Parts: sequence; C-alpha cells; structure tokens
Amino acid sequence: MQKLLRFGETETDGGRDILRAAEVTSDPLLRRLYLEHALDEFRHGVLFRQRAGTVLREFPCCSKPAWHADWLAPGGHGLDDFQVDPESDVATLAFLHLSEKAAASRFTVYRDLMRHDLPTRAVFEEILRDERFHMSYTQAQLVRISPERHHRHLWRARLSRLWKGYLRLATALAGAISVLILTIQYFVFLPPFAWLAKRAARRDLPGWTPISPERNRSLKRQY
Repeated sequence: MQKLLRFGETETDGGRDILRAAEVTSDPLLRRLYLEHALDEFRHGVLFRQRAGTVLREFPCCSKPAWHADWLAPGGHGLDDFQVDPESDVATLAFLHLSEKAAASRFTVYRDLMRHDLPTRAVFEEILRDERFHMSYTQAQLVRISPERHHRHLWRARLSRLWKGYLRLATALAGAISVLILTIQYFVFLPPFAWLAKRAARRDLPGWTPISPERNRSLKRQY
C-alpha cells in the first residue's frame, strides 16, 4: 500500500514537470503531446491512490510504514526533480524517454509479481500501456527534432541520470557514516567525561558553603 501511494505521488509530480515542459516549448506538436502525457501522469496518480485506498480498507494490517530505498532509484517514474526551464526540447525528450523506459521496466516487474492480486495487476497493465506510448512518442519526436544527434542526446541523458544516482548514493553513504561516527562518539568518548563529571561532583560538599566574615561588610561598596 505504501508503495502504491509513493508511485501515485511520483506520477503526479512527473505530470507537473511535463506540464511545465508544455508551457515553455515553442513546438505546437510537442505542446499537444506534452499535455496528453501530463494528463496521463495525473490519471496514473489517481489510479495508484485509489488502489492504495482499496487495499487499505481491505487489508488494514498491511498499512504499516516500511523502509524504502528511493535514494537510489526514486519511486516509479524517476524524474529526478527535472528542471524544465533551462533545458531544450531535445534534452527534455531524451530525459523523458529514459524516464519512461525505466518506469516501464519497473512497473513490468511489479505487474509480474502481482499474480495473486488481479486488481492491482490490472492497474499496472493499464499504466504500462501508456508508458509504452510515452516511450514511443518521445523517441519519435527526438528523432524528428534532432535526426543526426539524437543518440548523443540520449547518452548525455543517461550520464546525467548516472551522475544523479551517484549523488544519491554518496548522500546516503555520508548519512550512514555520520550516524556511525556519532554513535561511536556517544558510546566511546562520552562515558569517560560523564565518569569524570560524577567524580568531581562527589568532591563538592553538600549544603551551604561558609564564606569569610570579611565578605559581609557594608553593602555601600561595589566590591
């Protein structure tokens, strides 16, 4: 159920990015295709959320939160927070083609695993048909706009995705190392200081500490 909700959220976020691409492109054909693509992504998000709601009502015990390794491959669609504004049409098409290809591959795995859950399998089947169309039109439009260099743009997009994957891996690794170091400091270095503090506290006399009578002179002076 949690995975379905995350898929729905990612599909909806991807639809917003593609809708932004439709706003900035100057190609009327691409604008129409982007709008249809964005509507499909929003519909996918609704399908995932509706199915997640049904699963939650039928199997409430399956709604416990679980750990997700989305730092390596962000949920379903994987648009990697794509910034549309500074990109050209060819870069957008190349990136979308690879994202749709990755999403189709991942959804195929989940569809094959859902043999015991036919309604969820049907959701993945319906979405996979759209993903295949998205893969087809993005590749066809990329060849139309850049017939001689479309392979180069695809490789550039692949390298960009690999670099972002490396950054996610490095961030997760840095977080794990920092947790390990802080744990070692807490259990190795902090106990000796706590012991020394308790030892010093035992040396202090309880109650009031007497002071010299000379300090109880007239209060007319500052010192």
